[in-house]
Amino acid sequence: MSDGQTSARVMWMRGGTSRGGYFLSEDLPADSAARDAFLLRVMGSPDPRQIDGMGGADPLTSKVAVVKKSDREGVDVDYLFLQVFVDQAIVSDAQNCGNILAGIGPFAIERGLVAAQDGETRVAIFMENTGQIAIATVQTPGGKVRYEGEAKIDGVPGSAAPIPLEFRDTAGSSCGALLPTGNAFDEVEGVRVTLIDNGMPCVVMKAQDVGITGYEDRDTLDKDLALKARIEAIRLAVGERMNLGDVREKSVPKMMLVAPPRDGGTVTVRSFIPHRAHASIGVLGAVSVATACLIDGSPAAEVASIPDGHRKTLSVEHPTGETTCVMELDESGTVTSAAMLRTARKLMDGEVFA
Repeated sequence: MSDGQTSARVMWMRGGTSRGGYFLSEDLPADSAARDAFLLRVMGSPDPRQIDGMGGADPLTSKVAVVKKSDREGVDVDYLFLQVFVDQAIVSDAQNCGNILAGIGPFAIERGLVAAQDGETRVAIFMENTGQIAIATVQTPGGKVRYEGEAKIDGVPGSAAPIPLEFRDTAGSSCGALLPTGNAFDEVEGVRVTLIDNGMPCVVMKAQDVGITGYEDRDTLDKDLALKARIEAIRLAVGERMNLGDVREKSVPKMMLVAPPRDGGTVTVRSFIPHRAHASIGVLGAVSVATACLIDGSPAAEVASIPDGHRKTLSVEHPTGETTCVMELDESGTVTSAAMLRTARKLMDGEVFA
């Protein structure tokens, strides 16, 4: 497409607990700067209300997936995630998004990039942001994507068809190692933290160590300017240690404040993404937090309730419910794979204007 284009074909979808525009790569400007400028106009950024665009005035609804057929062996499609900032003129590819990932399989089938099977269709997805592969299983009775179903995920009303996502080899996806400093915990700005990346770079700390209980609601957290300033100071201090460089204008690492579970789960978490409190928790953020719970000596392990066995089902409690991670461990206790249940729904298919 031309760099001066003013419209593009798009499918708007809910993926997990996020929402955004799903584009074929060929339908966007080839030049990344022109592409980003186009997407900022599409979303209506920068503007806190995103009133002149499709964004929903929230980082969770200002997201973009760029998809193309893959040339990689054993992979069906390549997926690039782009976070369009709400009130800044920034489009970032510094992170992945496991929620938007939930819509990639259905989108790829709908656009003809993957041939649907009768019953269910497995779609192998290369995540360009981190160089990792995920497998999505999509319900396709009669060779067509089915969105209706009985699966429920917290943070989304109603039910939909299940889309299991399996992740392998996600350790060090952005930071080069599961624990970029090699330590179960480090002390940063007087707070014990675990710096971890099992699909999403995260800083995990006890909520009580930064002056909260860990059970506050999202609005209360977003209004706590002293808390946000304190965790931002920690975030800026760990960028280099996590091999992420200067993170001042990056959307990673995510800040995870953990507490003991209250509702029968494994751990309670309040997530900042990174400057606003998350309504729930990102898919890969949940994987990283669940992994931190399994590391002896980490702040998360000290508050978590861990089941026995090499296959562990870990429930990560968050402000709107819980997210379940199924973790496979080898004999040494190392996490070898993680699976999550997500859902997705097609909301609109057409043309968007910038």
